[in-house]
Amino acid sequence: VSDRTGVGTKSVFGHQMHFDLQNGFPAVTTKKLAWRLVVGELLWFLEGSTDERRLAEITYDKHRTECVDKNTIWTANADAQGVALGYENNDNYKGLGPVYGKQWRDFNGVDQVEWVLNEIKNNPDSRRIIMSAWNPPELDSMALPPCHTMAQFRVMNGKLSCQLYQRSADMFLGVPFNIASYSLLTHMLAQICNLKVGTFVWTGGDCHIYKNHMPQVNQQLERSPKDKKPFLGMPKFTNLEELINTKPSQYELLGYAPMKSIKAEMAV
Repeated sequence: VSDRTGVGTKSVFGHQMHFDLQNGFPAVTTKKLAWRLVVGELLWFLEGSTDERRLAEITYDKHRTECVDKNTIWTANADAQGVALGYENNDNYKGLGPVYGKQWRDFNGVDQVEWVLNEIKNNPDSRRIIMSAWNPPELDSMALPPCHTMAQFRVMNGKLSCQLYQRSADMFLGVPFNIASYSLLTHMLAQICNLKVGTFVWTGGDCHIYKNHMPQVNQQLERSPKDKKPFLGMPKFTNLEELINTKPSQYELLGYAPMKSIKAEMAV
């Protein structure tokens, strides 16, 4: 099918995967997961920032003046869509508009992350513990409207589970990254709320492979996944403020022995 980027995709609509987080961390093994980037982006979201250069600071643990030559997974969007929307864009600041961090921490005045934590602690049987990044009045102001749009959290038997709905799913580049990100988020929130982790459910809407990723996909399909899953090692924190002040280097995938990375260009 055709798509917004003009690259074209092979696409199916509607798919779901379940991961038992008690059984190990769902990190892809048939290629190397960019783990530090996963952690850096998630901490950036939780901080509420929409500045791509702040993401570089968090990811590389350096001041932005030392990150001028370092890109992030959001650099291309900042330099393309962000510039097209008129946002400031230079070596020290690259605006993206009201993307994930803004919606998570200030959705029309509501801090959704704090609200979710409060509900998990005080109303654990609720079926309404939902965090949304899809804010229709602000979509046109975003450098990239959210692909992972909504997460629902559920507490059962002392375990915190999460289901993510992803409207647009780049199966080769994005989805392994997103699975790791929201699984990590589940671990983080569970620790703050003194819960164990349960299941992470990934639900995809438009699940696609870009045509220019097909050689890489075929290469990956020749590999067999490893049976042994890694486990997550992360720092101790008791509240959101302490969590936000952690660093990517403090998070480890213990026993993670993936096959070599397979590079591919992100469609922008």
